[in-house]
Amino acid sequence: MRFKFLSVLAAVALVAACETAPESSGNTQSSGGASTISGSNAAPMAKVTIPNGSQEDLVVNVGDRVFFALNSSELSAQARAALEKQAAWIKRFGGIRVVLEGHADERGTREYNLALGERRANAAKDYLVALGVNPSRVKTLSYGKERPAALGHNEAAWAQNRRSVTVVDTSGS
Repeated sequence: MRFKFLSVLAAVALVAACETAPESSGNTQSSGGASTISGSNAAPMAKVTIPNGSQEDLVVNVGDRVFFALNSSELSAQARAALEKQAAWIKRFGGIRVVLEGHADERGTREYNLALGERRANAAKDYLVALGVNPSRVKTLSYGKERPAALGHNEAAWAQNRRSVTVVDTSGS
């Protein structure tokens, strides 16, 4: 319960931080331990520091998800390119571990979608391992259709829910 609350709080903080900094008005600087985002508009903006190797760093600087076709766990060229960036990022931060979460859209049975989510997470893991990421640093988990990223009963929502999400493992195990 506590982990869910902290996860929701972190997600809300991340979204709030992203919404306050227009993309065209700022620049990103990286220093030894963090990335700093600052703006150059007439109105002063607070600097936001993102710790290197954090979930926020992954999301902002690399991207944390790949998408799949309907009823498929096959990696597209775009998904492979995203995972190549993730592999480089994971290898750069040798102390972190990640969890690959597999997801499906709402169509299909719960059992089918859990198995499909597992195949998607494993496809992403297998590709990261093939790129040189130590398999002991990567866990997989399937949520099936239980945690949609987009609500709706149409192709646009379903496409956003057919995904694998890379999450920095902060559990310490």
